[in-house]
Amino acid sequence: MTEYAEWRWVNRYAEQFRACNLQPGEVAVLLSEASSSPRIVATARMALEMMGAAVAEVRMPTPANPGPLPIRSTGASLALAGHRSAVAACAAADFVVDCTAEGLLHAPELGDILGGGARVLMISDEHPENVERWAHDPALKSRVDAGLHLLNQAEVMTITSAAGTDLTIELPGAFTAGSYGWCDQPGTIAHWPGGLVLSFPAANTVNGTIVVAPGDINLTFKEYIREPVTLTLVNDYVTDIAGAGHDAELMRSYLAAFDEPDAYAISHVGWGMNTAARWEALAMWDKSQINGTELRAFAGNALVSTGANETAGRFCRGHFDLPLRNCTVALDGEIVVDTGVLRDDLA
Repeated sequence: MTEYAEWRWVNRYAEQFRACNLQPGEVAVLLSEASSSPRIVATARMALEMMGAAVAEVRMPTPANPGPLPIRSTGASLALAGHRSAVAACAAADFVVDCTAEGLLHAPELGDILGGGARVLMISDEHPENVERWAHDPALKSRVDAGLHLLNQAEVMTITSAAGTDLTIELPGAFTAGSYGWCDQPGTIAHWPGGLVLSFPAANTVNGTIVVAPGDINLTFKEYIREPVTLTLVNDYVTDIAGAGHDAELMRSYLAAFDEPDAYAISHVGWGMNTAARWEALAMWDKSQINGTELRAFAGNALVSTGANETAGRFCRGHFDLPLRNCTVALDGEIVVDTGVLRDDLA
């Protein structure tokens, strides 16, 4: 694999920047950190310059990890570290290309950046070749908006499966969001690829059982599950992690290592809507070459995550993102995903 930017990647980045309404002469900040992928940064810079943006680069040190374990795929970059000049530079931009390793989605500085009116596009920390498969699909926005409308109108979400998942989420008080992969309005953020609808439930609203079955994914570990793991949830919190194999033991050990009770609580739930995203993609790359954003968005997955949930007032470092296959997702009894297949009008 080349270590340099390829023209085909530059063209795809530029296509996505156009979807974000980047105009010649607009001020663009290219945000990165010491551990950012040089290929991603170089590709983004070339695309921005090709489009005539007024480009400035902000490169931050990568802070030390205090442990106890590596942190992966949180969407909560610590690279800005409250640095007021760096935050001010991003907030003053028209467009920010976020190339930090973890991304700004849950970063504490995001509110200040968006408050300045910047549009922020997060680019996943993974090999740029992946973007070749995610051609811009204008119809994805209308489909995600349709899913978001259904979610906003619902009182109860249920997720069930033949493997044994039976989860109930009460939606009043939840924060809902839909991502389609581009941001064309001031003060908005998107991650690429997009194509999912999510709810961050209010406190004490999630109960039931999650069975993470073989072929499902633990994106924190960037691995497919091999042996079933059963999670019991009571009032948002995982009270038991059952399973005889190494997958269950890894999950138990990981969460216990952080000594954070909120790491056991539900962060968000939703479903994937991107028909260009593929479940199989994780098998094709080394862990250092993929971030898993695509796996969160593949069409028909039921995404269940544990960890930080600002809506419920919970903040922590430990987390799991668990895209589940072959589930049925219903809103007030109305099926939107049927055994892993999106309803026709949403696909």
